[in-house]
Amino acid sequence: MFSALGIQLLALPALAADLPEGFVRLSAIASGIEQDIRYFGSHNFVGRPIDGYDAHECILTREAGAALLAVANDLEPEGLGLRLYDCYRPVRAVADFAAWANDMDALAMQAEFYPRIDKADLFDLGYIANRSGHSRGSTVDLAIRPLDQAYSNPWKKGDELADCTLPETARFADGILDFGTGYDCFDVKAHHGAAGVTPTAAANREKLATVMERHGFKRYAEEWWHYTLVDEPFPDTYFEFPVTAATP
Repeated sequence: MFSALGIQLLALPALAADLPEGFVRLSAIASGIEQDIRYFGSHNFVGRPIDGYDAHECILTREAGAALLAVANDLEPEGLGLRLYDCYRPVRAVADFAAWANDMDALAMQAEFYPRIDKADLFDLGYIANRSGHSRGSTVDLAIRPLDQAYSNPWKKGDELADCTLPETARFADGILDFGTGYDCFDVKAHHGAAGVTPTAAANREKLATVMERHGFKRYAEEWWHYTLVDEPFPDTYFEFPVTAATP
């Protein structure tokens, strides 16, 4: 039986012929899981589309996809679902981030994503790296959202930027549960166990961690949204193919 999200764990579709063996598009196996692939657009810490993101698609390993379906199925009876911000990330995108981080004049999005961080410290603090687990295909950035709630104020290029550490009602509202900061917030407040978040935000972080860990993911201590499949199928391989839409 399919759930209301269009989720079926026992009969995943065949692997996509235009992707490397072992990879799937989330839209092909669970179209009801919402995607907001930030690096395809401009609402991200760089402020523009990132190299290698040629489509608004979450691509991931088959194993990670099946595990996410199980997570979504667990949340659905509570009227909750997932929002995916990033999945597989090409090596060229990681290089694009590194080049941006070394350009000290590129500060267009600082007011929202790293308002209290000196850009020169992004590498040392671990917010930017020369390699990313996302490139192995089993790491995801995500949040929990109420299934009956859409974006309350879709972001448009040129909008005023709001500090990602502000209270829920003051920072960018994208219709997720309150996790204490916005997505991709380069700040200690985004760390698991951080001081200064409300009890509600702390509980929501723990809820996400609990359901993700139940289905085989592990958390990343510095980012409440970042999880990697423990038994990832390509633990030593960093892929370079671009993020693309399915071919007709």
